[in-house]
Amino acid sequence: MSEDFADVPLARQRVVAKSQATLSVSSSAIKGAVPRAHSEYGDGISPDISWQPVEGARSYVLILEDPDSRPPRPFVHWVVYDIPADVTSLPAGLADYPRLVQPKELLQGRNGRGGTGYFGPRPPVGDGPHHYHFQVFALDAVLDLRPGVERDEVIVAMSNHVLASGELVGTYQQAIAPHSSAAYRS
Repeated sequence: MSEDFADVPLARQRVVAKSQATLSVSSSAIKGAVPRAHSEYGDGISPDISWQPVEGARSYVLILEDPDSRPPRPFVHWVVYDIPADVTSLPAGLADYPRLVQPKELLQGRNGRGGTGYFGPRPPVGDGPHHYHFQVFALDAVLDLRPGVERDEVIVAMSNHVLASGELVGTYQQAIAPHSSAAYRS
């Protein structure tokens, strides 16, 4: 059975992605709450994300998940992989292409909506705050996967290659219904 219809642990909680070492993850935009501009109720642009370099890393992976979503859980909001070892930050507003050349060549996978790249928070109006886990993994290998793969394929490929991991958790809650149907992409 595909994991698309079952609850699974967050990427950092999976056995194949566990590591003993931690790294620090931060964002100038996310200080507890995810700003509306980075939600699908706002502009839907990806926030900037930074992490500390890890000695021996050959690449990095970023996976953004929401474990508070309705099934399937966690909802996958962003998958970025084969981030070069000398890149320790992603700027805000990355394009939604499977292969990017800026800041350096890196690949993006499929999100829970079936698209490629970042899909911002969009919890149902009236839900309590959802928690968005920006998880970064330092790997001792380049995954060499094709562009646009799903989260689970990335996690399997990371098995036995994780040197360190860390996360930044931001929350988002939409208490008021958006004024236009264009703001609510369903």
